[in-house]
Amino acid sequence: MDIWPGEAYPLGAAYDGKGTNFSIFSEVAEKVQLCLFAENDKEEQLDLPERHAFCWHGYLPEVRPGQRYDYRIHGPWDPAKGYRCNPAKLLIDPYAKAIEGQVQWDKGVFPYEQADPLSSLEKTDNAGFIPKSVVTEQAFDWGGVQKPAIALHETVIYELHVKGFTASHPDIPPEIRGTYAALAHPASTKYFKDLGITAIELMPIHQFIHNHYLIERGLRNYWGYDSIGYFAPHNEYSSAGQSGQQVQEFKQMIKTLHEAGLEVILDVVYNHTAEGNHLGPMLCFKGIDNGAYYRLKDEQLQYYMDYTGTGNSLNMRHPNTLQLVMDSLRYWATQMQVDGFRFDMAPVLARELHDVDRLSSFFDIIHQDPVLNQVKIIAEPWDIGEGGYQIGKFPTKWCEWNGRYRDCIRDYWRSQPNMLGEFAKNLLGSSDLYENTGRKPFASINFVTCHDGLTLNDLVSYNQKHNEANKENNQDGINDNRSWNCGAEGDTDDKAVLDFRQKQKRNFLTTLLLSQGIPMLSHGDEIGRTQKGNNNTYCQDNEISWINWENKDEQLREFVMHLIRLRKEHPVFHQRDWFQGKPIWEKGIKDIGWYRPDGEEMTDQDWQTASNKALGVFLNGQLDKTGSQGEPVVDQDFYIMFNSSEQEIKFQIPTRSSNDQWEKVVDTVPPEILQSGEHLKEGGSVQVNGWSIVVLSKNK
Repeated sequence: MDIWPGEAYPLGAAYDGKGTNFSIFSEVAEKVQLCLFAENDKEEQLDLPERHAFCWHGYLPEVRPGQRYDYRIHGPWDPAKGYRCNPAKLLIDPYAKAIEGQVQWDKGVFPYEQADPLSSLEKTDNAGFIPKSVVTEQAFDWGGVQKPAIALHETVIYELHVKGFTASHPDIPPEIRGTYAALAHPASTKYFKDLGITAIELMPIHQFIHNHYLIERGLRNYWGYDSIGYFAPHNEYSSAGQSGQQVQEFKQMIKTLHEAGLEVILDVVYNHTAEGNHLGPMLCFKGIDNGAYYRLKDEQLQYYMDYTGTGNSLNMRHPNTLQLVMDSLRYWATQMQVDGFRFDMAPVLARELHDVDRLSSFFDIIHQDPVLNQVKIIAEPWDIGEGGYQIGKFPTKWCEWNGRYRDCIRDYWRSQPNMLGEFAKNLLGSSDLYENTGRKPFASINFVTCHDGLTLNDLVSYNQKHNEANKENNQDGINDNRSWNCGAEGDTDDKAVLDFRQKQKRNFLTTLLLSQGIPMLSHGDEIGRTQKGNNNTYCQDNEISWINWENKDEQLREFVMHLIRLRKEHPVFHQRDWFQGKPIWEKGIKDIGWYRPDGEEMTDQDWQTASNKALGVFLNGQLDKTGSQGEPVVDQDFYIMFNSSEQEIKFQIPTRSSNDQWEKVVDTVPPEILQSGEHLKEGGSVQVNGWSIVVLSKNK
């Protein structure tokens, strides 16, 4: 087959309607072979004829979408110097837009002869064991559908797993369950809209592998935090096929969700890859340019820096690796039309020499890029390296998963002492973390549970993790000492215990959805999803992790729907700016007030009293703000009463300047009180049960 010189850019395989241009970066390569695969898997090897700026490239006029290909890199093998080129090993294109197949574990997948960091290279041809890159057709008819562009302060996020949400859904055809098409099915979109969420945060959908050690134990990489293709939608989530169809199916999913007014945020894992440490497999980056793509240890270049606990860390100090990440992000934001990104272990991306650097190249480029600075950018603000806990320290355009919020809310509802001050700060968006950094309350992504840890149901049902199914002797997963229940663990027939658990779920959900900031629900928490106490289901691609739709708690879902409606309908629960605790407008009433159960304002001593577990919060609906169009924001007043003690407490409603009536709109025990329409007079009192919340509203 004839091959022309082609162009160095764009990187990857670019089909132009007549043929395909191939380009791959490698500074250490001495020769690069493009390997084309026929339907019978016969391999044709072609030397790329040109090199410019260390990009090897060539153009093939006869190659069309659907063509499978990979690369072989000829160059030095010298692990002591960081070189790991091995032409016996077929390598996935880092810029592949689609990938076919999964890794078939065989000794040929590994590049070394012996389990030694300085071993000689292993010469078994691995072509039969490695996934193939696929040339794709990028054209797609978006039909004029635009991104919803929902304001950050109006956002409600729903974190979900593509397969776990749909794998056993009875209203979705069995042949598409667990796929992108299933998320676009009317049963899914209706559920999202009815629930009231505005954004879906997908757990990793970049092409990932199922690790060798999991396959050996009969398990799978369910969560997907082991990426190998940063441009390719994971092929196992495609119902249409793996030869490029996954790209079209993913785009159709995005189009459908956007038509429904829903945004899509991707959980992206640029901090490490699936190739592991010096004893890991060779699938892509290691064999192309090991020292460019990975952080290697100084003076010991045969080893990898590991800030992630996975064996390696991407080398964001290298311009071509940084370019790979930025090209990937722009691709998903433009060609695939996603609305934002949540960066797994984000501090790794900002480590320049060793420390996390707020002035890093990665942060600078995100800030300046005209595409990326317009999408939602969310950090998981910690890694396992020294100084890796960076909560509250990300740049101005970033939102952050607020782990401090999670811990505080759990502690408060475990009735821990000395919690009121911290609890109040977190209710208002954690101003101590974000206000002085130029950010707003929506910098805080508030959550009580997420994929990593216990579900909400299990949080209130188990005292300890139960990860036996992971086959690691229950040694894996976080030792979460903030889970707590009253009575026997797990299943029980004790009605008092079950009622208490339900009440605690409602307490957590009410606190979360009425806090300032952006609330994030973990999929299935709204219907009581259980993992039977497993708090680390990364390897459980089965009923342990999937939503059990037959046993859904419909009453709890209706409660959550009510809370989300309340939040969305009342700006006082999702302010664009900070509460000040000062009088506003001509009435002279504070925008927020903190009260003891006797109706008197909290004093410094009250905040510092360890045994205090009850708090009244007045939210003034006459906001000293204007809306996005410059109009005044006038809302109802709200009074929220929190009681995390065991005893029932009488709350006196603070007396204001009128004799208006208050209406009870939320009571976490019992839930049916929501429809009672109960009214109370100004200056009256309310009995708030132990471990419960009551919310009152008053019209202006």
